Amino acid sequence: MYYEQVGDPEGVPVAIVHGGPGSGCSVTARGALDPARYRAILFDQRNCGRSLPHAADPAVDLSRNTTQNLVADMELLREHVGLERWMLHGGSWGSTLILAYAETHPERVTGALIPAVTITDSDGVAWLYEGVGRIFPEAQERFREYIPAEERGESVFDLLAAYGRLMQHPDPEVRARTAAEWVAWEDAVISQEVNGTPGNYSLRMLDEAREAFVRICAHYFSNTAFLEDGQLLGNAHRLAGIPAVFVHGRNDLGGPVKAAWELAKAWPGSELVVVEDSGHTGSTAFSDAIRSGIRRLTERIAGS
Repeated sequence: MYYEQVGDPEGVPVAIVHGGPGSGCSVTARGALDPARYRAILFDQRNCGRSLPHAADPAVDLSRNTTQNLVADMELLREHVGLERWMLHGGSWGSTLILAYAETHPERVTGALIPAVTITDSDGVAWLYEGVGRIFPEAQERFREYIPAEERGESVFDLLAAYGRLMQHPDPEVRARTAAEWVAWEDAVISQEVNGTPGNYSLRMLDEAREAFVRICAHYFSNTAFLEDGQLLGNAHRLAGIPAVFVHGRNDLGGPVKAAWELAKAWPGSELVVVEDSGHTGSTAFSDAIRSGIRRLTERIAGS
């Protein structure tokens, strides 16, 4: 597992948990953290980014790439870098992993700053890859019909699993086209975010990174992140006393604000900030809310 540390070695320790799943960590992920005040620990989750073996290789086995094992990886990393406790920061898929880790090891978490709250349950996955198609029917038809009818199965989870199988095809051209079709759908979902970065998925990834991203996404989402439905919200009471700030865009079509609202109700002492001009990929106001949230969270941790 690849990891790096930046900032003040004596600063407030913060683990940055990237999204995707499968996108890998990036320099921009630590942009909200003042390097003079924070010690940021970034890591690439299994089989993506600079962690090996890489999921772009269709021969790589993903069976051990599960939420439970990612949680175990995070705990090993915490021990390896010599920390008793750390703050967690990450959004989208990263919020699912943060919740799973924090609910397993609440004594190791000082606080959490979570933008773009995502709870990878069956409702959330079905909405992202099927329900939101009510707004983008043309794009959804293309996404669905790329998979031959006899391979689609009966549910959206069968469809996602079929994408995962094609990402293991021996022909690299098939894998490349399959990945392109997947990110075309992701881009459609964020296409109306005029204050964000429409086209973000297609534009930000080179071929190998894109193929790992799609393969890992299909692996996780077809299996609802290897979690029981309702598990994360149902166990949020374990986080009572841990301060948290959630920042969510009102116009996040792929992850409606309801999930963030429900989490804020279930996590005692948490705070939800809804940014009216933002979608999933953010806005200037969204970034400002994250920075402000980190400051408040740090003050709360210091005062506890």
